[in-house]
Amino acid sequence: MALEQDLMRIEKGFWTEGGDYYRNHVDDECLVAFAEMAGVHSNEEIAGMNPGSGNWTDANMREKGLIELSDDSVILTYEVDATKKDGSPHHAICSTGYVKRDGEWKMAFHQQTPLDGAKH
Repeated sequence: MALEQDLMRIEKGFWTEGGDYYRNHVDDECLVAFAEMAGVHSNEEIAGMNPGSGNWTDANMREKGLIELSDDSVILTYEVDATKKDGSPHHAICSTGYVKRDGEWKMAFHQQTPLDGAKH
């Protein structure tokens, strides 16, 4: 249970914090899969996509599952309702793969599938 809480706390920061947060919590390279883009990006590229205080004003997240692949790799899945800085809503199912580097969890994979506008 503590692992899920720790990872959900890290995830919340990806929604509400900016580039420096990403620099501290993303692995050297990260595979991302979004409707508008997919591919491997460096830590700095990902941080640059999330400048200042980030792209979102809030995020309501509900964990859907966690699987531990090994002592140093896990995948977390959750549903999110978020609001972009321009006020537009975003509803998606997300999965993030983490690896443990020097005792800290780092995002190495992130995928988002947009869902319809209905709240669940």
